[in-house]
Amino acid sequence: MDSQSMQVDENNPEGNHAALQQVEYQSGTAHDLHHQAESAQHDRDASNNDEIRSVAQDSSVDLTETAFQSEGYFYQDDDDADSALGDDRASSTRSLSESIFNYEYENGRRYHAFRAGAYPLPNDEPEQDRMDMQHHIYLLMFGGELYRAPIAHNIQRALDVGCGTGLWAVDFADTHPDTRVTATDLSSIQPTWVPPNLHFEIDDAESEWEFSEPFDYIHIRSMAGSIGDWPQLLQRASNHLAPGGWIELTEFETWASTDDNSLPSDSAYHEFQVRLCEAAAVFGKEMNIAPHIHDLVRNAGFADAKEEVWKCPLSPWPQDPRLKELARYMNLQMMESIEPYSLALFSRVLKWDNHRIQTLLGNVRRDLRNLNYHMYSKVHCVYAQKPYE
Repeated sequence: MDSQSMQVDENNPEGNHAALQQVEYQSGTAHDLHHQAESAQHDRDASNNDEIRSVAQDSSVDLTETAFQSEGYFYQDDDDADSALGDDRASSTRSLSESIFNYEYENGRRYHAFRAGAYPLPNDEPEQDRMDMQHHIYLLMFGGELYRAPIAHNIQRALDVGCGTGLWAVDFADTHPDTRVTATDLSSIQPTWVPPNLHFEIDDAESEWEFSEPFDYIHIRSMAGSIGDWPQLLQRASNHLAPGGWIELTEFETWASTDDNSLPSDSAYHEFQVRLCEAAAVFGKEMNIAPHIHDLVRNAGFADAKEEVWKCPLSPWPQDPRLKELARYMNLQMMESIEPYSLALFSRVLKWDNHRIQTLLGNVRRDLRNLNYHMYSKVHCVYAQKPYE
């Protein structure tokens, strides 16, 4: 897959549409991916043989192919975690060997109890399946690449902030065996069988970072709606990057775009995105941060900031059969994402009851199935380097 095929030229909307139609995709079906997502959580802690990596550059790689092998993976117990990370575990974090299993339940969904209320999305099995699916969508868009920054393959230390289910971190550690990889999240929902160079930690990205050694690469993805102070987050990242180290952020725009104004202003989807951004703003964590990350990175003092903008259709409206197949993955992910993104915000902030929320979400799903609405989301990927001192 040509990894540049979906990039946006802001001055050439017709060309953008043509580029959108030319995207390549890796083989597989939406049904396959949905089946994988449904079974992923049940197999996650048993064996990585059943997880999908899909990081090959060759566009012929089958998304359903099992890429993990059990050889070289280890169960992260107390001793292994200590030996793998040395002094990296700071006092403000707890390793997965001391996992936090306390949860809170609201509107039929499960939320983490660590820093309860700080993060509006659930951490239950349906949400983990959705995050796994989103990881594969990123791989499809980026031609199987895990990152866009021009980092050396043999960097010493890497950090994944807000790692979710940990698929990106596992893939990165597996393909960079000489790199010591640390991945953090508020919830202990990551696999326990991991590459020996990977360590998961329970930590809050909005708290002080107390890592003992600098990183050569910091990866931050899909944190929209989770961060209240982005300049502070980027300053902390800069403080913990080695001179010449790279930072990379990737975010979907919350606001859907069309090239033909096909989404009516009175549609349920339009109301959904307006209400979601409104509630997130009141909550204190901006949802549609993607258009701003380039300026945020530059203002944080990073050098050589590059921005790549991609289009990802929200439903299978494109005529090109290859792009239509890619869109099916995204549509399935969208169907699964609108509830977790909105439940807590709409109930806690907007004070909506569950019936009102579910009524709107039902209408939003109807709009996502309407192929006359040519919606797509812009995906912003920004990478930059910490200046040499």
